[in-house]
Amino acid sequence: MPAPASGSDRPPVARRLLYITEEQTAALVDEDLAMEAARTAFAATVHGSSLPSLAVHGSDPRNRFTLKPSASATHAGVKIGTYWPDNAEHGLPRHHSTLLLFDQTNGRIAVVLEVGTANAYRTAAADALAVDLLARAGATTLAVFGTGHQAAYEVEAVSRTRPIAQVLVVGRTAERAEQTSAALAANGHNARSVDAEEACSRADVIVTATTATSDDPPLFEAVWVRPGTHISCMGADAPGKRELPPELFRRARVFCDLPEQARRMGESQHAPTQTVLTPLGDVLTGHATGRTDDNDITVFDSSGIGVQDLYLGLALLKKMDISL
Repeated sequence: MPAPASGSDRPPVARRLLYITEEQTAALVDEDLAMEAARTAFAATVHGSSLPSLAVHGSDPRNRFTLKPSASATHAGVKIGTYWPDNAEHGLPRHHSTLLLFDQTNGRIAVVLEVGTANAYRTAAADALAVDLLARAGATTLAVFGTGHQAAYEVEAVSRTRPIAQVLVVGRTAERAEQTSAALAANGHNARSVDAEEACSRADVIVTATTATSDDPPLFEAVWVRPGTHISCMGADAPGKRELPPELFRRARVFCDLPEQARRMGESQHAPTQTVLTPLGDVLTGHATGRTDDNDITVFDSSGIGVQDLYLGLALLKKMDISL
């Protein structure tokens, strides 16, 4: 019989699976952690390989989930993001996210992190990073299209990168917009609800965070957007979703997280084929130019990439003194 394997010939011993709950990650995450993870992630896209995401639906087509794989030189994983619209009827968030990180020695799952709240910080951090790199330095008025759970995170994150003095809220209904603006005001923001045309005519920065699709009218008219505006589009993350008027692409300089993915499932799936898409990571690292003039209209198309989730998860583990 062959001799038993010894030394380095022995297969690696599987470590105990770690499960980090939603309550744990929600207590650990904050804007600073999310922003630092976003900077690291977008810088990593320049020389690393960013893997495209997959958007599918559950057994009920109304229920959707996305798979966002990621890999660095030392770690790898996949985030599963879910959108179950009927959850609101049960007092649960419509969105949730679970991040799986691999044990690199044997390919098994080493850590499961529930990151529903952390994912909201992560999404807002990408928006805020784009605002920091692309918006005019003196931007003071922020318009937010969307009254879901993400809106408040977007306002908080953007307000840390620009001296936002006024927040204008646009919703599908006036009632929802008024509720959201009241909640923002209770958290110290000078917020009020307005219609879409007024929001665009006054805004220095526009954030769209809706579930709108190409079956819906665009959120606003292209001609309402004034020169110098920066727009961060956070809602389009699957084929068929759309928030912007396609005509706006002809007036704007467009930036994104991953060009090939933005063309397939981001806002840029509706852009003319000749539209140039500049990766935000290239701007962050000085490999590309961002805003060149105060009159530029800049658009950030955020379809969401797995490397954002990877570095967010690693930052959360580091805060817990856990290493892989």
